Amino acid sequence: MELVEELSFMYQPDCFEDVIYRYQDTVYRIAFTYCRSTAEAEDIAQEVFIKYLTKAPHLTGEDHLKAWLIRVTINSSKSYLRSSWFRKNVPLSEQEGFIIEDSTNYDIHNAIMALPKKYRTVVILYYFEDYTVREISKILNRTETAIQTQLQRARGKLKEELREDWIND
Repeated sequence: MELVEELSFMYQPDCFEDVIYRYQDTVYRIAFTYCRSTAEAEDIAQEVFIKYLTKAPHLTGEDHLKAWLIRVTINSSKSYLRSSWFRKNVPLSEQEGFIIEDSTNYDIHNAIMALPKKYRTVVILYYFEDYTVREISKILNRTETAIQTQLQRARGKLKEELREDWIND
């Protein structure tokens, strides 16, 4: 009961709901790029927002808040991937007979998800979250040159993959 009282004391309805509304898609997409599972990405996103609520970090502005949420999402996703539960379970999508019905962007989605993690994260942050190379380098603690190289390699891999899919259809 103490936790509930503590959470209700720290809860700021307008601010917290606004943060969830603005960043739920960002947090979910990043979590999904790591774990490749809708359910797990939703769990990680929920965990990130609970951390935001309970820790109530003192952030200096909108950019700092978004960077904090992205960093926590990446760390939570990596923790999930290191967990023994993850290593001992087989996703439903890998079981025989399971069919995935997806949107019209199925090929693009699959091509992005087929990229190595370091490329997936950079592509999501650059193209879907509209971060600059400089901002991504700060968030991921990598040099700008490394980010540019990863984007270039990711584009090449995506181009190859999508061309093969298009030719095979």
